[in-house]
Amino acid sequence: MSKSLIRNFSIIAHIDHGKSTLADRIIEFTKSISHREFRDQLLDDMDLERERGITIKASAIKIDYKAKDGKTYCLNLIDTPGHVDFTYEVSKSIGACEGALLLVDASQGVEAQTVANLYLALEHNLHIIPVINKIDLQNADTERVKKQITHILGLKKEEIILASAKEGIGTEEVLEAIVKKIPPPEGDPSNPLQALIFDSRFDTYKGAVLFVRVVNGIVRKGTHIKTMNTGKIYEIKEAGIFKPKPTEIDELVCGEVGYLACNIRDAGEVVIGDTVTDKENPAATALPGYRKVNPMVYCGIYPITPKDFPVLKDAIAKMKLSDASFVFEPEFSTALGMGFRCGFLGLLHIEIIQERLEREYNLNLVITTPSIVYKILTKENELMNVDNPTKFPPPESIAAVEEPYAQVFILLPKDSIGDVMKLAESKRAVYKSTEFLDEDRVRLVYEMPIAEVITDFYDKIKSLTKGYGSLDYEMIDYRPAEIVKLDILINGDPMDALSSLVNKEKAYMKGRALVKKLKETIPKHLFKIAIQAAIGNNVIAREDVGSLGKNVTSKCYGGDITRKRKLWEKQKAGKKRMKQFGRVQIPQEAFFAALKT
Repeated sequence: MSKSLIRNFSIIAHIDHGKSTLADRIIEFTKSISHREFRDQLLDDMDLERERGITIKASAIKIDYKAKDGKTYCLNLIDTPGHVDFTYEVSKSIGACEGALLLVDASQGVEAQTVANLYLALEHNLHIIPVINKIDLQNADTERVKKQITHILGLKKEEIILASAKEGIGTEEVLEAIVKKIPPPEGDPSNPLQALIFDSRFDTYKGAVLFVRVVNGIVRKGTHIKTMNTGKIYEIKEAGIFKPKPTEIDELVCGEVGYLACNIRDAGEVVIGDTVTDKENPAATALPGYRKVNPMVYCGIYPITPKDFPVLKDAIAKMKLSDASFVFEPEFSTALGMGFRCGFLGLLHIEIIQERLEREYNLNLVITTPSIVYKILTKENELMNVDNPTKFPPPESIAAVEEPYAQVFILLPKDSIGDVMKLAESKRAVYKSTEFLDEDRVRLVYEMPIAEVITDFYDKIKSLTKGYGSLDYEMIDYRPAEIVKLDILINGDPMDALSSLVNKEKAYMKGRALVKKLKETIPKHLFKIAIQAAIGNNVIAREDVGSLGKNVTSKCYGGDITRKRKLWEKQKAGKKRMKQFGRVQIPQEAFFAALKT
């Protein structure tokens, strides 16, 4: 196909503004899939995505569209996630496109992630087509949203398309705008091969499958390729496109999006953002690729059964293939054994990865308390980056501690300003500015510790604003802080898996809440269990789990009281010995409770 008839575009928006539904309507309108095979949320191929109603992974499909000018165009559509925790998926998809549909909900209006995704697209010089979706809703206010798009986003009012993905309204107008306004891909088929790896997945039979956008040259089955970042050489066993299922073809030409299967068995050899070139006629330079992503939050992942560690190791390596923002390294816990220290972009990201590992690889896992990266200067003038409470040095050896801060953008209705400001103050936020976007919407800008942002801040904003508030944030710098290590002791023994690093002001409150939660979740044993929260040698909170009762004198009928006393003394001595040598079994629910406290 001629390069002039190819259009590569993505759909970007805030979460729940209708990206996947619009993708469904485009696929239906162009008859890219038979009616028998069609289902809602077609591009969301994970059960987890369909259950939660959110997009987690970017998905691609090739669509043939006969436009009003009589020409048949090849449209490569990439559907992207909307949640702030999956922004890296959006940035990868944008790097493979020339244009983007920017979707805005007609009732919700412009949200924080709408603005963030627009800036991502503009950084890559993408042509933006604004679309107001859900115009069929009773509370839709298209005129207000048009003003927001022109005022906040700076886009032209006459370019806005009105649509309802649910009802199929405006689908043809969207397709016509794509073929007329989004430019065809650049590049030359006669140049040496340059293909950008923008994603990958692991297939049991084919190994690691590379998702590529061919920027220059042509790639065919049987070609010997080289990855420019790692220097590895492979033979292409299969090349294909997504329709939406992988479909094998003879070659991928300049401007096309597709996949390459090279029988790569080691998942660690694939680097997202790497450039694929021809071994015999290599390109002079690699493509720009992607900036390295920095995880916001870390936690440990351990198998409940130690024999599952090799399965977990293999599963995590394969998970890294499909999620480049996920990082990991092995670690050992005295309480939980061998596991991995993993980095994530937020708490939802942790939850999704955990569920995927448990579902896709049939694992039972324990997740430790999340922590962020702190910078610590010791009195010996040594600078340390600490993401694990077990690595936190003794208080007497610390000269200074710094924690990461983020610039936070909150979009909300003006009626909720007071409540949200009170919430921000309780989270140690530093107020920066207020901007009235229109008569109903306000943007607040704060600087606050990332530790406060990633816990329950987003959920509380949604609650206070009745679902109309939204949040976006970006890391800015490190600032001095008073951070202490909060230890949890079970019968005097520290449980490193439950330890956490917290702000000194909030240590007592968190310690108190944590021991109460653990008391509710740790079952009774045959001996008494003391649960303590401590900072250094100072115990700041305690709860006791009583022992299971057993009436050892039930068999005594009458007789001398000394007989009963002997049995009670024997029971008392046995419980004392059991407390010394008995092991407390901490259920998975206790770790979940610690995670959410």
